[in-house]
Amino acid sequence: MLRVAEHFERTDTGRQRRGNEDAYFARSPLFAVADGVGGAQAGEVASQIAVEVLSQGVPEGGGSIEERLRARVEEANSRIAELARADERRAGMSTTLTLAYVGEDEVSVVHVGDSRLYRLRDGVFERLTDDHTLVDELVRSGKLTQQEADQHPQRSIITRALGSEGIDADSRTWPARGGDVYLICSDGLTGMVDEVRVGELLQAAPSLSAAARTLIDAANDAGGRDNITVVLFRLEEVGGTGIAGGEATAEHAALAEPATVAGAVESGAVAGERAGSRGGAPSAVAAPPAPAEPVAPRAPRPPRPSRPGRRRRRPRIPVGPILVLFLVACVILGAYYASQTVYFVGASNDGFVSVYRGLPYDLPAGVKLYSVNYESGLPADELTAAQKRTLEDHKLRSRNDAQDLVRQMETGELQTSR
Repeated sequence: MLRVAEHFERTDTGRQRRGNEDAYFARSPLFAVADGVGGAQAGEVASQIAVEVLSQGVPEGGGSIEERLRARVEEANSRIAELARADERRAGMSTTLTLAYVGEDEVSVVHVGDSRLYRLRDGVFERLTDDHTLVDELVRSGKLTQQEADQHPQRSIITRALGSEGIDADSRTWPARGGDVYLICSDGLTGMVDEVRVGELLQAAPSLSAAARTLIDAANDAGGRDNITVVLFRLEEVGGTGIAGGEATAEHAALAEPATVAGAVESGAVAGERAGSRGGAPSAVAAPPAPAEPVAPRAPRPPRPSRPGRRRRRPRIPVGPILVLFLVACVILGAYYASQTVYFVGASNDGFVSVYRGLPYDLPAGVKLYSVNYESGLPADELTAAQKRTLEDHKLRSRNDAQDLVRQMETGELQTSR
């Protein structure tokens, strides 16, 4: 029988991103990495939802472990898609998800997107998942070689992710051995460091913690263009024969440990405990105050005699300036609300093609009339000259038109007449 002997997790923002949209989950026997897509206001939310759903554990009931893991992944997909429909700021958000569950003598995997699972066994480093990207689909169909794919400008465009109306997740169960080391990582690592080099660094590291730090440092040294997340765990054999049915479930429950989660929303139970600790013990109820003695009413003041010939002046209200301020406020509010119905395409501060909501203007005091609606994974410096001209003109468009334009840039089908 197998169990997780040790595990180590780490995530890093990288050198070029401002925020971290990656999230991971690590609680033996379940481990996962999620890489959010859609910008800081959406991608990180999608990855958080994914790991939050996984924190509920494997669903009870019948079916194989793969089927039950897939049910949890479909639940995460539905929650992300529902929130994206309900909140326009998060339209189009999605996330990859690669998870591994350690059984008695096997590892079960469910996978969507381009995060990856690797296994190091007896000195052989092997990838156990297929990327769901446009480029890898072309490699599998024989239209590109792996060498061409590694340098392709659209290699970051994913074809499957959580957050769509329907997903087709890959799932598989692999036989496992004591001594196996597994690595789950986001593409922030493999996009910067060749997987052969990743295997060399992992094999040479004296410990899992040292391996995680070395891998992240290598990705940052190569440019650190994306968030980088690694989850590592090593298996070992334990005594005893196989356990059937409910006894196996009980054994895995005994092996369970507090979850290590990065990027996840705080659970209600933890929030409740914190709220309770802040409140402290209930204080004693104060005694009601003694009733006050009755006070005799004051005699009314005699009316002040009026002075003939003088009339009290009423203060004059400056109607003119107030009317001007009101009209200016109406114009500003009208312009603001009008700006929220238009979109344009540009490059984000991180250098990625993005859809912006609002007008492409900066006002004094750092006031911006626009905000990021969607950030793609396409670097602006990889565009053609015609695409860059379209990116820089900041033409106002509808949301659908702007998103369609970005999709055309991602696939290389941009019509310059747009």
